[in-house]
Amino acid sequence: MSVRRKDSYLIQSVDNALDVLEALCEEGDEVRVSNLSKRLGMNKVSLFRYLATFENRGYVEKSEDSRRYRLGLSAYEIGQKFLSRMGLLRKARPVIDRLGRDCNEALYLVVPRGKEVLMIDMVDTTQQVKIVPLVGNRYPIFGSSAGQVILAYSASHRHNSTTAELAAMDVNLEEIEEQGYCYERSGYGEGVASLAVPLIDAEGNVPGSLCMVGPEFRLTRKQSKEVLLPKLIEAGTVISSRLGHVGHYINKAGHR
Repeated sequence: MSVRRKDSYLIQSVDNALDVLEALCEEGDEVRVSNLSKRLGMNKVSLFRYLATFENRGYVEKSEDSRRYRLGLSAYEIGQKFLSRMGLLRKARPVIDRLGRDCNEALYLVVPRGKEVLMIDMVDTTQQVKIVPLVGNRYPIFGSSAGQVILAYSASHRHNSTTAELAAMDVNLEEIEEQGYCYERSGYGEGVASLAVPLIDAEGNVPGSLCMVGPEFRLTRKQSKEVLLPKLIEAGTVISSRLGHVGHYINKAGHR
């Protein structure tokens, strides 16, 4: 069977568009279309089309005299979000490793993606019976413990949630916020239970959550609340403090 070269999958127009963005980034300031055209070896008509498309999406901004271009706020926002996520990973991983050794259950670092959550990192259990790894998977934010706890503690995400959506999933955000965690079953599959706590940064934002996932027979509600929850809350508190949050955001009774 023949093996296709990686570059055979390239979409030339997308590749060209990325060249334009990278060139603008390297310039570090405003650049004229004529200079950009020479640098990229691209005719001005095609270049104007790329720039107009990027400008419409906020990735490029035009100067007042309309002769020069620079990177826009959307490009900056993406870069900042990427750095923020990397910071979250870097600060959370040692804590999750320790918790994994202590609890020996699968642990996930989860971040919001619109009306979904994305499982971006995990520490797996060594137990014989375990759930198939979920890293890279997305789940509805309303139907997962990790998503529900983010909604409960995040004003911006809660604002984007409709009453109908919450009612359909039988989600009580006030109750989750009051108790300081979310326990649910079947959100990640039949027979799967999960327990999640929020991660809070210096500004009080919720960049993600820490979630424990396992078979329901092992992560019973009683076992989760009495044995696993205190350890999960403590780990969440440590990660939040590394993100700049001051204080223990959930007290020993399980309240903020």
